[in-house]
Amino acid sequence: MEKLFNNMYADKVVLVTGHTGFKGTWLSLWLKELGANVIGYALEPPTKPNHFEILPLKITSIIGDIRDRIKLSDTFIKYKPDIVFHLAAQPIVRDSYSDPVYTFETNIMGTVNVFESCRKTNSVKVIINVTSDKCYENKEWIWGYRESDSMGGYDPYSASKGCSEILTSSYRNSFFSLDDYGKKHNTLLASVRAGNVIGGGDWAQDRLIPDIIRAVSIGKKVVIRNHKATRPWQHVLEPLSGYLTLGWRLLEGKKEFADGWNFGPELENNVPVSEIVNNSKKYWNDISYTEIKNNNSVHEANLLMLDCSKVNKLLKWKSVWNFSQTLKKTIEWYKAFYQTKSINTMDDLISYINDAQKKGVVWTR
Repeated sequence: MEKLFNNMYADKVVLVTGHTGFKGTWLSLWLKELGANVIGYALEPPTKPNHFEILPLKITSIIGDIRDRIKLSDTFIKYKPDIVFHLAAQPIVRDSYSDPVYTFETNIMGTVNVFESCRKTNSVKVIINVTSDKCYENKEWIWGYRESDSMGGYDPYSASKGCSEILTSSYRNSFFSLDDYGKKHNTLLASVRAGNVIGGGDWAQDRLIPDIIRAVSIGKKVVIRNHKATRPWQHVLEPLSGYLTLGWRLLEGKKEFADGWNFGPELENNVPVSEIVNNSKKYWNDISYTEIKNNNSVHEANLLMLDCSKVNKLLKWKSVWNFSQTLKKTIEWYKAFYQTKSINTMDDLISYINDAQKKGVVWTR
């Protein structure tokens, strides 16, 4: 592990908001393996079962709401982080329709609270705000969105993530100016957007893979709402390797990387929902589905892709697992969990690192 990311995370104090969530648990585990002192700040795990409790993570875990400005600030004062990965959010599109106020409070004002705590804590050298590919104004076009495209959002969740990106730009310009870096402040702020992330350990409602797994685990068919919807599917370790690569470069003081970045899969991973379900049967034959057409269903985008030319060229980052590997690792993680009570998380992490080393990706050198 010490060879990865130029050993940049060893002995660093890393604060991860949202560490009890799906992506947060994987990131916290990897950071711990890299030798970081990981401080997690998040609500209680949102589901039963959940990845956080079954691992378990050997980190400092603080249960708190990012809307609680005082508790969040006190956490920064006490632990003095070097780098902050901000993942805490209300992450479900359909939930944002049922409770838009909570979604906006958490995803917008929660982000403001994190930025303010960072601004008032001299130890913070790097902030990485994790938003979403849904932050873009989705025009349902056939090519991927670039970092220079307009922010937007049809549904409350997507709008909140577009706002989070605008907040990031505002704080970078107003308080973490690149022109003043090393003079008036020592903090670099970046934002990251990933595709549809899948992998073991996710049991959230209204997400395709967890819906499939819940159904097959009780011998039922999964109900699919929009089988033609196309998304950029990627294993959770793919964007995390990107976030860690970006953090490494920013910790080195390379201010040209304090910007917005897309971390998406290769073009072949942009497939419709129906293909995910049908191919999942290769790895767990009991999986089956039925389609429904609900005219009263809330709006969800049909076509969404990311252009990752910028991150490929400038950060030298690239994905490791193709569509088949991504789906195989994901379904087999759940199959092992339900059939043998095994937790394949560490095995998957090691397998991913080994495959990345064979490809000679930049963060393994």
